[in-house]
Amino acid sequence: MWSAASYTELRRARACVVRLNRLHPDQPWKAPYEVQALQGADGPIIAATDYMKIVAGQIAPWLPGRMEILGTDGFGRSDNREYLRKHFEINAESIAAAALSRLAQDGKFDAGKARAAFAELGIDTEKADPARA
Repeated sequence: MWSAASYTELRRARACVVRLNRLHPDQPWKAPYEVQALQGADGPIIAATDYMKIVAGQIAPWLPGRMEILGTDGFGRSDNREYLRKHFEINAESIAAAALSRLAQDGKFDAGKARAAFAELGIDTEKADPARA
């Protein structure tokens, strides 16, 4: 489990590395921080943010096929953080469900067990998309 203090700063740092690589084609390729930090890590990457999904999505191109992004896309709400995280499906239960879902999609976890775990986690699989609710 990793914590990203700022997806925007990760993107800025990545842009510097991309530029450096572009301007020095005769040098060994340098990897951005997030690629280095996750090198050798197995399994899905679940990015959860209190911001819109696009914020965490800034680093997704460097982690192809591995990243599930959870964020607060939708209209503004007036409630406490706990309720908002549940509503926008970025709470701990939703993060666990996203990881299980991705593992099942990748064939690394039984899909039926993942679905059963959703019920144990209190995940309503028929709930309206929070971006539209």
